[in-house]
Amino acid sequence: MARTARAPWKRANPRKRTGEASKHLSPAKKSAAKARARRAGRRYPNLVDNMRMAAKKTSRKKASKKASKSKSSKAKKTSARKTRKRTAKKAKSRRRSASAREKDPRGGLTAAGRKAFARRQGADLRPGVTKKESEMTPQEMRRKGSWAVRFYGRAKLPPLVDAKGRPTRHALSAHAWGEPVPKTVAAARRIAAKGERLLARYRRAKSGG
Repeated sequence: MARTARAPWKRANPRKRTGEASKHLSPAKKSAAKARARRAGRRYPNLVDNMRMAAKKTSRKKASKKASKSKSSKAKKTSARKTRKRTAKKAKSRRRSASAREKDPRGGLTAAGRKAFARRQGADLRPGVTKKESEMTPQEMRRKGSWAVRFYGRAKLPPLVDAKGRPTRHALSAHAWGEPVPKTVAAARRIAAKGERLLARYRRAKSGG
């Protein structure tokens, strides 16, 4: 048969056994214990109401510790989130900076941009041909003619200007090849026609005609 637990007032004070000093209720807790005893019709002082008030104090401490831990955890999470945002922002800024260094603001790629493209794509990009037609070699005619037809001879052209009327990167590529930046379809088609002429000259030079 299970032993029945003795009432707390019949047990020895555990603090005396361990040699610890007894803790006393604060005046506010004593008043609360006295009021509780009066409501229950008990004489005061008594152990029951004192224990109840002491337990409430302990539970409040636990709740305070729990709240403190929760606040600390939230603060850590917030700090980690801010750190991730800062890291992402810095990475984005570095990518933008690298992209800005690789693109010539006047059109085409810079030398650094061509090297970066070669690393990523394995392609050997060379600067655009900006010489006069009379000074071009057959290979230069082929390169420039091929670029002009490929960029500005396609059936449907990409936008040449943005919403603010500024030339797009597609239009600005003409500058890298020594051509005026086209802002209209007609101007782009003129560059394509020049490319066709250059390719025709290249074919004649190649055949020895």
